[in-house]
Amino acid sequence: MAIKIVVHGVMGKMGQQVLETVTGTLGMQPVGAADIMASEGTMALPDGLGEIPISGTLADVLDGTDADVVVDFTNADGAASVLRTAAPRKVNIVIGSTGITDPIYREAESLANEHDVGIIIAPNFAMGAVLMIALAKQASRFFDYADLTEMHHEAKIDSPSGTALAIANAALEGKPGGFIAPQSEKELIEGARGATHQGVSVHSARMPGRVAHHELVFGALGQTLTIRHDSVNRESFMPGVTLAINEVVNRKGLTVGLDKIMGL
Repeated sequence: MAIKIVVHGVMGKMGQQVLETVTGTLGMQPVGAADIMASEGTMALPDGLGEIPISGTLADVLDGTDADVVVDFTNADGAASVLRTAAPRKVNIVIGSTGITDPIYREAESLANEHDVGIIIAPNFAMGAVLMIALAKQASRFFDYADLTEMHHEAKIDSPSGTALAIANAALEGKPGGFIAPQSEKELIEGARGATHQGVSVHSARMPGRVAHHELVFGALGQTLTIRHDSVNRESFMPGVTLAINEVVNRKGLTVGLDKIMGL
């Protein structure tokens, strides 16, 4: 039986990609869509073979369908609204929105347990980026310096990215003592060295033409190690999204990070 899916944030670029993906994936069936910018009505599926209801209010869509999973790609406020709307209706949730804060994680865990649903929240659904996080943790203990640069499209809201923070935290987990972050004796432009997160130097770049790029350079005496991942289009996130959808219907409680379902 196909997993029935509602896409929240369907009018955004990621929402459109998710809808296209689940429409064409065997064993998945889109049954509704919601977006704060949408009007009540229906929208055509990307393959042109049917229509689904769409609304500006997620509750209206869920009450009119028998959805198994809501997939959310909006923002932190949108994700919190999805949690409060879908979990009490016994609908499982996959969240790829950025900027998720600790209070939202705690609320997600509480709602998942209270209503016996599965919730998966991941800062990045690109499997290569998740592998990069694991490699950062593994390699960090051998180096004293760490420099992290992340580059995204100009419309990204948060800096640094959630994935960049996950990479930095993974490196610090592998090296609890932290890293050395050299400071310039004379900073000709304020902020030229970027930010520092427990010794990890972090730099954020925003520009049209980019999707998601992360580069971590470890340094030690006479050598550097570079780990880099590039998402050149939004299709790169879709294998991770479909993996999470297939997993969340059988996995109760809160799961944070795609690594948990990749076996890393």
